[in-house]
Amino acid sequence: MDKPNFNKENGLIPAIVQDEQSRKVLMLGYMNEEALQKTRATGEVTFYSRSRKTLWTKGETSGNTLYLSKILIDCDQDTLLILARPAGPVCHKGTDTCFNEINEAGLLFIEHLENLIIDRKHKLPVDSYTAKLFRGGAEKIAQKVGEEAVELVIEAMKTADDRFLNEAADLVYHLLVLLAERGYALKDVAHVLEQRHQKEEK
Repeated sequence: MDKPNFNKENGLIPAIVQDEQSRKVLMLGYMNEEALQKTRATGEVTFYSRSRKTLWTKGETSGNTLYLSKILIDCDQDTLLILARPAGPVCHKGTDTCFNEINEAGLLFIEHLENLIIDRKHKLPVDSYTAKLFRGGAEKIAQKVGEEAVELVIEAMKTADDRFLNEAADLVYHLLVLLAERGYALKDVAHVLEQRHQKEEK
C-alpha cells in the first residue's frame, strides 16, 4: 500500500470522508501522520484540527462517531479517501453531511445486501436464514423465489401498499440469493437488460 506524502502541505493532507454504503460524501477534514495512525489503530476516524492545533476524533463529544471501513490514497499520494460508517449526523449543524445532503443508500443498499448474502454463502453461519437457504441448494432457493413471486402477484391485486412492497422486497431478496447460488449478481442481469436496450435502440 502506498504511503501518503505529508511533506507537501506542512504535514497535513485533506481527508475526504465517504459513507461506505451510500457513497455520499460526508465531510472534509485534515490529517497529519499521527491522526492517520490513530484512525487505523482505533477504527474511529480522527483528524487534526487546524484551529486548535490538536487531534480530534469525530464524535468524541457528540457521539456521532465515524467508524473506519477503508482508507484509499490518491494517485499523487496527497489526499485520502476515508470510507466510513457514520453513527448519526456528521455535520456539527445536525445535518447528515457537511454539504446539507440527506444520506440515504437508495439502490446502493442492494450492493451492500449482495455482499452480505455472498458472505453468508461462504461462512454458512448456523443461525442465518440466508445460510439455511444456501444449504438447501438451488432447487430449494428457486422454489422460494416462485413462492414469493406468487405472493407478490396476489398482493398486487389488492390495495395494501405496505404488504405489496414487503412482498416485492421478499422476492428481490430471494432472487439475490438465487443469483448468488448460481454465481451471478444483479449487475449480470443489468448487463442483459442493457444489451437488450442497445438492440432496441438500433
